[in-house]
Amino acid sequence: MFKYIIRRILIAIPTIFITISMIFFGLRILPGDPAVQILGPEASEQALNALREQMGLNLPLWQQYFIFLKDTVQGDFGVSAMSGKSVTGQLLANFPNTVELAIFSVIIGCAIGIPLGILAARKQSTKIDSGIRLLSLIGISAPPFLFGIIMILIFSLRIPIFPSMGLGEGLWGRFYHLFLPSLTIGLILAAVMMRFTRASMLDEINREYIRTARAKGIPEKVVIYKHVLRNSLIPVITVIGLYITSLISGAVLIETIFSRPGLGTLAIDAISSRDFPILQGCLILFTLVVQFVNIIVDISYSFINPKIRPE
Repeated sequence: MFKYIIRRILIAIPTIFITISMIFFGLRILPGDPAVQILGPEASEQALNALREQMGLNLPLWQQYFIFLKDTVQGDFGVSAMSGKSVTGQLLANFPNTVELAIFSVIIGCAIGIPLGILAARKQSTKIDSGIRLLSLIGISAPPFLFGIIMILIFSLRIPIFPSMGLGEGLWGRFYHLFLPSLTIGLILAAVMMRFTRASMLDEINREYIRTARAKGIPEKVVIYKHVLRNSLIPVITVIGLYITSLISGAVLIETIFSRPGLGTLAIDAISSRDFPILQGCLILFTLVVQFVNIIVDISYSFINPKIRPE
């Protein structure tokens, strides 16, 4: 297993290298001059040249690229062109906010989606199954911002029991402010989890080894939770992994609706101001998170089902 983990990490390294290279060149081919965007069209040529010098934009592209690679390997993402603050510091300040939102959303999504998916599979073709599938369809079809607005209308305005914006202070304050945005994303994830869990469970239930287990008189709960559920979780874990990566990189909408500072809002602000260092840092961090989650998902497969554990 240790060799597999090392091999998996080594495989991720060229992927990360290619991705961050694409980030660098992709940002450089965008039209427009970042110095003009930051200082405005009325800025003097002297001021524009000074800012280009500060941002390293006057250097040849290949030289900019190697400086970028060297600094990235050292964990130095430069200085924000807009605020003059360290990019690494701003990423570290905002990253925990997005991570805690993603973690609590996944916990809520799994806590609601997996049990309902199991229930729907066990009650196949009944009213309970139809009701759960209808809820799942609504959750998947509705856009996230609509859920967010409904949550604010119900739980912040009509029944003012949860705050609709900010991070809060202290452990309890942060959890209190985190509840509504986490529930918003969690309900959407739960809808996806219901469908995948139900479909995966039904696929396993109809297999030969399950019929054999039932014929041997093994209790139904043991058949469902020990045999069916364990084998059904692999595609579900894949969905969770994909959703976590999309949450980290795409939480901007929910962070904006609930006025939460995070990586998403930081990246959007950087795009609007053409702050290359900040945007590069956000995209590289997204890349690292995606690779990390993919490695964790791959490793988790072998723990859920030892039969697919790599030699």
